[in-house]
Amino acid sequence: MGEPVPVSVVALDPVLEAGTVSALSLCPEVSVVVPGEEPRVVVMTVDRFARAELDVLRTVRDTRARPAVVLVAGELDRGESLHALASGARCLLRRREADAPRLARAVLAAARGDCTLPPDLLDSLLDRSADGGRSSGGVPAPWAAAGLSDRERSVLRMVADGHGTGEIARCLAYSQRTVTTIVHDITQRFRVRNRAHAVAYALRAGLL
Repeated sequence: MGEPVPVSVVALDPVLEAGTVSALSLCPEVSVVVPGEEPRVVVMTVDRFARAELDVLRTVRDTRARPAVVLVAGELDRGESLHALASGARCLLRRREADAPRLARAVLAAARGDCTLPPDLLDSLLDRSADGGRSSGGVPAPWAAAGLSDRERSVLRMVADGHGTGEIARCLAYSQRTVTTIVHDITQRFRVRNRAHAVAYALRAGLL
């Protein structure tokens, strides 16, 4: 086992903060940092993801360390989830589902650069493809016309569901190198930063 992932907790409510810290303390794979230390992952716990919480998320992402963010919210609808992903959150969890093991898995996934969402929420976001990948103004998203191949879509859906490269390779009967190449090609074609960014923008454009 490697070194624990350094994590900090951000919450607008001190009770939520204390509960999240308590849950993380049960996970040997992570270590809650003391003030002044730079975290690799930030767990942000909120009741609802509204404008104030969005501003906090953006502030967290704009710090020098640019930590990955795991957002834990009381409720998340499709629109809130898209805003969170587009603003830099890598993993989304509902509070009722965020027991210590699931929270640890989300933190570790975020540290790897993966993006995870609750299955039902992922399905809701994928249903958005029915709108033809149009923006809110009814105009096709700038790169939606480029589309994704069936192979790319399969890989990206598994990335969005939190699977690592090895798991995706085994499930789809590809080599790990092929999976890595597919993800790299997607990020290069759409000029996104990483696999989490690719998932967020593919969802926003209706490509999934």
